[in-house]
Amino acid sequence: MKILIVEDNKILQDDMQKALSKYFEVETCTDGEDGLYQISQAIYDLVILDLMLPNMNGIEILKETRKLGIDTPILILTAKESLDDKMEAFTLGANDYLTKPFYMDELIARAFAILRTNGRIKDNKYLEFKDLKIDSEKKTVYIFDDEIELQNKQFKLLEYFVLNKGSILLKEQIYDRIWGIDSDATIEIVEVYVSNLRKKLSKYDYDKYIKTKRKVGYILDDK
Repeated sequence: MKILIVEDNKILQDDMQKALSKYFEVETCTDGEDGLYQISQAIYDLVILDLMLPNMNGIEILKETRKLGIDTPILILTAKESLDDKMEAFTLGANDYLTKPFYMDELIARAFAILRTNGRIKDNKYLEFKDLKIDSEKKTVYIFDDEIELQNKQFKLLEYFVLNKGSILLKEQIYDRIWGIDSDATIEIVEVYVSNLRKKLSKYDYDKYIKTKRKVGYILDDK
């Protein structure tokens, strides 16, 4: 699976490339004209396209891409939040729309969703970490083909770890993702759920892969 990121913010581009490279082959460019050229010359499974680009903006790239008969799925990124911008992008053939700022796990989830919807992911429907497999659609988890029973938030927590394997997750990030900013629970609930999740995984000696980063958060890592 090959993805092209067309984004002129180098820091954001690097962050996206790092996150997506765990699952896909990723190419990048920072210029609108270069982006259109790459789209027209190579075959990609997904294009992640910023709207505000030098030399040619994302809307123009989207128009030209569809005029060329290229049906590669396109995920639009922008700091704009107006309904008109979203409707224009969808009318011109965008497949999805993500407003900045966003978490990398949401970007990954959107990418997988678009690829599934367009039939580009068929054989591997699981998120995987070593011999642990997650079926996000059926909300099931397997280790060595044994199904692990998890409560809803335990499942979401494990899924979040696997989506971000190898990356440190702040407690605040986990809290916002699993409980939401409107939750009445305190941030200490994160420690409780991580502890309970480790207990569920300990039967298979997988608890050791969820590592605590003191005063920071956690990381799922097999090193």
